[in-house]
Amino acid sequence: MKLNNITKMLLCLSMILGMQTVEAQKDKKPNVIIVITDDQGYGDLGCTGNPIIKTPNLDKFYEQSVRLTDFHVGPTCAPSRSGLMTGRYANRVGVWHTIGGVSILREKEVTMANVFQNNGYETALFGKWHLGDSYPSRPQDKGFKHVLLHGGGGVGQTPDYWGNDYFDDTYLENGVPRKVNGYCTDVWFDEAMKYIEKNKDNPFFCYISTNAPHHPYNVPQEYYNKYKNEAVPEELKKFYGMISNVDDNFKLLQDKLKQLKLDKNTIVIFMTDNGTAAGYKEVGGKMYGYNANMKGTKNSEYEGGHRVPFFISYPAGKISGGRDVNTMLAHLDILPSLATICKLEMPKLDLDGSDISSLLANNDAVYQRDYLITDSQRVQEPIKWRKSAVMSDKMRLVNGAELYDISTDPGQNKDLAAQFPEVVAKMRGYYDEWWSSVSTEFNQFPVIIVGSEKQNPLEITCHDEHIHDSKIPWNQNFIRESKLNPIGGEFTIEFERDGVYEIEVSRWPFESGLNINEGVDGKKATTFIDEVAEGKAMDFKKAVIKIGGWTEEKPVQANAKSILFKGNFTKGKTSLSSWFIDANKKEVGTFYFKITRISDLKV
Repeated sequence: MKLNNITKMLLCLSMILGMQTVEAQKDKKPNVIIVITDDQGYGDLGCTGNPIIKTPNLDKFYEQSVRLTDFHVGPTCAPSRSGLMTGRYANRVGVWHTIGGVSILREKEVTMANVFQNNGYETALFGKWHLGDSYPSRPQDKGFKHVLLHGGGGVGQTPDYWGNDYFDDTYLENGVPRKVNGYCTDVWFDEAMKYIEKNKDNPFFCYISTNAPHHPYNVPQEYYNKYKNEAVPEELKKFYGMISNVDDNFKLLQDKLKQLKLDKNTIVIFMTDNGTAAGYKEVGGKMYGYNANMKGTKNSEYEGGHRVPFFISYPAGKISGGRDVNTMLAHLDILPSLATICKLEMPKLDLDGSDISSLLANNDAVYQRDYLITDSQRVQEPIKWRKSAVMSDKMRLVNGAELYDISTDPGQNKDLAAQFPEVVAKMRGYYDEWWSSVSTEFNQFPVIIVGSEKQNPLEITCHDEHIHDSKIPWNQNFIRESKLNPIGGEFTIEFERDGVYEIEVSRWPFESGLNINEGVDGKKATTFIDEVAEGKAMDFKKAVIKIGGWTEEKPVQANAKSILFKGNFTKGKTSLSSWFIDANKKEVGTFYFKITRISDLKV
């Protein structure tokens, strides 16, 4: 059939436009997507050897990606995320716990999102941040232009929106509460895919940070049903179901990239934030789950606490093909490596991580570092050698005393310290060098800034209160159960400017609408959703607030939802504390605060 002239012209135009599109894609900086899950360990995937879990989509991605087989993070959530975001050790940036005011990223720290944004990228976070819920440490203060997240370190924790339980929750979208429909992981991925489609013509950095499979182990019934007949504990069935749900969402994400023709020019990373929380446990004297022959799980200084999966694919950059990189690497290395791959201009930063981009793209590249260090402090002020691991090639010095060679002893069962004292001495020297470097600001807690236009009013919770043992009610069940918040704790705050401020204090979150002394019903557990505790009634008679040297006491009226204090405060850093006094004169720390600058004028 002969083509008429118009048809020929249209074909030619289509070819020209197609070539222009290809050329434009070549010139466009790569997009970056990081998918990081919460409390999923190295052994919680089919591709790493788990015989029960069903993760066919991540298994396929594993086959197509470059895999870092000796990749390390912190043993718990917030420290890992701070290292990933900044390329700096968690202890250096003020994040050595998950609560207690020391899971907050210091104001001066520059994040991966800052770097991408300053290089013309659209930036977005969906899910978990866990590096501060208040200005100046929220994700929108740290380079993310679009944010949809839950509060604190997980859905249902104290800073999270009241009553969230993974299903049909209310999350904060750019600081404003938004009710959403659906299961939390589905929401994070759905919203991320909408964002990607909206920004498909611009380079973007999309951080999908799921709270799953973190406790509580709430999961859609269809995913629980995948494991209901397995001979494993109920908790593990739900935990695995949450991971299978992540797996299905990962497939939807990949399909969306293909549909938008972004799959070749997008760097996709899958990783987790620490060792498994529920995937390897002893129940009734029997071990269940799979931990890839490693010792330790979440919060452990042993290998199973901090060695995690890391898969990366970037077809246009020849980072693909199913290849292992066996060099000892870390989350600290990701920021400088992405900066090189994406040709980003970097500010002058004192990074602890290294550029490993050549290892990702080149089979013949070689990289050797002297040491890596990880630890799990979970105290108010770090303690030298506490729950620490010094890593040098295949040697591991644990707690400054135990020495293991994981190349021959991956389970860390044979202590070689007595046999190789010179190796112990050398690795202790590495730790001393590191400790001297990271400990210079241990006495400088991250600051919550009040009275700023960036967040006024500002709400804070006891989750971020500094107290000597950090034993605070960090989730909403603890609030409901009235697990008493000990007095003696305080917040480190800074008034941004002189002015008149109102400070409200309450036992319940302000959006709950509950009276201070009111009780509230709980919810019984189902097969696939955990219990919500009953909220006990209290009998508080007085509320006290102390800011710096100023103290005021007020009565708690019968139906009061909060107690309002008002004062004139001058610009600068100070401390904040508050407590209730009950009918028996027992003092209980306050749970929720709202601080509002109402005027710059003193009255």
